[in-house]
Amino acid sequence: MAPLAEALSAAARRVARVAAGHRLASAADADGEPEDEARSLRAAIADLCYSTLRRYGRSQAIVAALSHRGQSANPLIEALLWCALSALESRRYADYTVLDQAGGACGLLRLARAKGYVNALLRAFLRRGAGMESRLQADSQARWQHPLWWLERVRAEYPGDWEAVLSAGNGHPPMCLRVNLRRTTLARQQARLADAGMPTSQVGPAALLLARPVPAARLPGFAEGLVSVQDAGAQRAAAYLELHDGQRVLDACSAPGGKAAHILESAEVALTALDADPARCEDVRRTLRRLGLQAEVRGADCNALETWWDGRPYDRILADVPCTASGIVRRHPDIKWLRRATDPAAFAQRQLRILDSLWRVLAPDGRLLYVTCSVFGIENGAVVDAFVARTPGARRVPLSGGVPAQLLPDAAHDGFHFALLAKPA
Repeated sequence: MAPLAEALSAAARRVARVAAGHRLASAADADGEPEDEARSLRAAIADLCYSTLRRYGRSQAIVAALSHRGQSANPLIEALLWCALSALESRRYADYTVLDQAGGACGLLRLARAKGYVNALLRAFLRRGAGMESRLQADSQARWQHPLWWLERVRAEYPGDWEAVLSAGNGHPPMCLRVNLRRTTLARQQARLADAGMPTSQVGPAALLLARPVPAARLPGFAEGLVSVQDAGAQRAAAYLELHDGQRVLDACSAPGGKAAHILESAEVALTALDADPARCEDVRRTLRRLGLQAEVRGADCNALETWWDGRPYDRILADVPCTASGIVRRHPDIKWLRRATDPAAFAQRQLRILDSLWRVLAPDGRLLYVTCSVFGIENGAVVDAFVARTPGARRVPLSGGVPAQLLPDAAHDGFHFALLAKPA
């Protein structure tokens, strides 16, 4: 096993960049991938980054309470302390190992002079941590691991469920599979997984929830296109679209292509898949190639109709719009700390513009499915209500099965909002 010091130093650099306002993915890109001889570090670095960001509010409070400086003058030292505290509280390492390796990380980060300070603060936590717990529990941000504005919004919108929503956001995400029912059966794929030591439970018509996550490449049938990784909540979109053979379908914000693939697995349709980021369109193409599926994939902003629309309307449109991603933060824990209180309203305005544009290319008697991976009402029901109120003839129709529009995150799926809009004939 590679020394913990190397993982701590790499994780500290990435977490420090997140604290400075950068996404974790871009921070990892800036840090670079470990060389071939150090590939064993990747899992340890990722685990430290994710666990640190999931408990970011708590670690910040601990450092602020124990540091005689109030806060370290060096952001990289701060980040190292947060990562080391996460390692201590994970109980995966002996206490003396974390202290020793945190000191080694100081050297790797060229912060050797901070070794004494880092060691003293971590020792103080080991001595006083239990006595600090009541204070930490009284600090809402430290207890719930979400920014205060986020916590208050969720508590106001879900008075009976807010604790469960926040707790879900701090947990590890489930790993769910979508079985390609055009090429195999759910029972056959479930049995194949079980034979490989991967037990599952059924959580949807084509959805199997793995008892334990595994690398996708190890999944029986993955390379052959029999199974894909897709959250059980996200799998609902294809069913809600009410697809039929022969339809023209638009996936307006398609990358990385999971919902586009599910649409093509569900019916023989002519699919156009758009994404505003041309580079991410390759993700869509890669997904479709693995599954042996065909679609027109284009890098284009769905609002700029003149750059991509051929004038022929679509029978079905999936508008999986950009949003705060507040329903999937356990998959991307940096999001909680990068979002600002003004972001939900800003996304709502952007979402309304997308609906206005896509409504123009929807055929008479067509259906448009509006989707977000958000739990904030301002970018969900409020957007749909505002659009219907200002758009002649637009109406919201019930989702199949009569299910509610808002799906809150739980042990089986992430958080999503779905709204099906009908255009008059």
